[in-house]
Amino acid sequence: NSETFWTTTGMFPQEFIIGFPQCVKISKVAIQCYLVRTLRIERSVSKDPVGFEQCIEKDLQHTEGQLQVEEFPLPEFQATYLRFIIKSAFDHFVSVHRVMAEGT
Repeated sequence: NSETFWTTTGMFPQEFIIGFPQCVKISKVAIQCYLVRTLRIERSVSKDPVGFEQCIEKDLQHTEGQLQVEEFPLPEFQATYLRFIIKSAFDHFVSVHRVMAEGT
C-alpha cells in the first residue's frame, strides 16, 4: 500500500534492512521514495544481518510533489538481507513507500 510508508527521524545516514527467509537470487530491486538524495543498497548472504557489501550507490533526481521511482537492474546475485542506506536527502525528512525485489 503506497499510502503507508517508513519515514526517517531527520538525521542522516538512516538505514533499514529487509530479510528473506532464505538466500535468494535477485535480478532487480525497485524503490518508491520521497526526497531521497543519495541511496546505497548493500547485501549480505550470511545467516544473520552482518557482513554487508555494497551493490549500488546512486544520487536520485529530485521530484517535487511526487514519489521518486527508481529501478536497479542487478546481475544475478544472491542475498539473504538487503540493507538500504539513505546517505542524504533533499529535506530533513524522507519517506520510503515501497521496496520490491525480483528474482527467484
